[in-house]
Amino acid sequence: MRRIRELSLRARLLLVSAAGLTLGLAAGGVLLTVVLGYAQIRSVQSEAMTTARGVADLVEQNSLPDPIVVAPGVQVQVIDEAGKIIAVSATADRMTPLLYRRELDGLKDGESRTIDGERIGYRGEARVVQVTAGPPTAPLRILVARSTVQITQSVHILRITLLILYPLLVALLAAGLWRALGATLRPVDALRAGAEEITGGTRAGRLPVPDSKDEVHRLAVTLNDMLHRLDAARARQRAFVADAAHELRSPLTNMRTELEVAQRLPDDTDWPELADDLLADVQRLSRLVDDLLLLARSDDGVPSARLEQIDLAQFVGEAAQRYPDVSFDDPGQPLPLLAEPDALARVVTNLIDNAVRHKRSTVTVSATAEASHLLIVITDDGPGIPEPDRQRVFQRFTRLDDARARDAGGSGLGLAIVQELVRRHRGSVTLGDAHPGLRVEVRLPRS
Repeated sequence: MRRIRELSLRARLLLVSAAGLTLGLAAGGVLLTVVLGYAQIRSVQSEAMTTARGVADLVEQNSLPDPIVVAPGVQVQVIDEAGKIIAVSATADRMTPLLYRRELDGLKDGESRTIDGERIGYRGEARVVQVTAGPPTAPLRILVARSTVQITQSVHILRITLLILYPLLVALLAAGLWRALGATLRPVDALRAGAEEITGGTRAGRLPVPDSKDEVHRLAVTLNDMLHRLDAARARQRAFVADAAHELRSPLTNMRTELEVAQRLPDDTDWPELADDLLADVQRLSRLVDDLLLLARSDDGVPSARLEQIDLAQFVGEAAQRYPDVSFDDPGQPLPLLAEPDALARVVTNLIDNAVRHKRSTVTVSATAEASHLLIVITDDGPGIPEPDRQRVFQRFTRLDDARARDAGGSGLGLAIVQELVRRHRGSVTLGDAHPGLRVEVRLPRS
């Protein structure tokens, strides 16, 4: 079994196919010989029965000749109730019946029996049929014997022929199957060679796609799609690492510059103010590291925290109360929701922070109920986001070149974190116009 597993796929398929073909042909050959032998035996018995009924008609007409005229190779005997032979054919024995007494006992009208043909002058076996004729008071038994040696010889010749032809047929079919399997597996070899070249860096990250619209074609298309996704994931990872390094370098550079200036001019340095500046940079670094860690855990598929039952209206209202310039529209009724409190708080806080940072005068927050969802709406009267950029801003480290720029204090991860956390709750977040300003809608499925 282990040696079979070490063979190539082509060889294993050929081995299995050849084994199945051999078994099928062998079963077909056995069935053919059995059916042919049975059919010829039935033919012999039918001919013997026809002869016996013909003799019975002569008995009924009291015109039984002696010897009885029959076809060559056929023996006929007419026996009375006492077992005495009354009439025979030219080649039949006049003294000894075709069947012994014990063989005649229990043999019904129209039945047959197979005997050793040597005892009646035949080679091989013989088939003997019995038909009853004459008056019921003095019935006569008509025995007709025919040799089955021709049947045996024809079946034997058929077996020999099949034993010779079947191996040749299996060999020819195996050779054709070997070539067919080679042609079928050639695209698989091309895929393997292409994968080796991609691994070795000698070609672009695409596998050859065969022209046939079969399973190998679909496999190649699927693998190319997978390679495309892997390339895109690697590109995103490289961009993410580069952006993260850039974001981390900015506060670190500020801190290093301030410390170097303070070290060179210690007498002119306002140390409390320096400490405040360093603390601000450290807090910015801490927020950035926390954001990166959250996104990394989301990419790695870290399981969500335990869900809790909360009142969304009260939850959003308490978050809005922390901002003096934010007004909250209370729905006047509880909005039950099964959610992660920390994650949902991060969503609301990020969106309110973003709105407050870019507002001109007002920010409005509301929580309402729809048919199958709960809706959080945050609007501001700031510059808004152009419609072509509303999907791009959800990408990591994405900033626009207008009011929502680097100097606004964001790292470009806020909306990416919001989208990830909302997706974790099986919800959606969309951006729209507030005329003027930006309208952010967060839809969460009801519990």
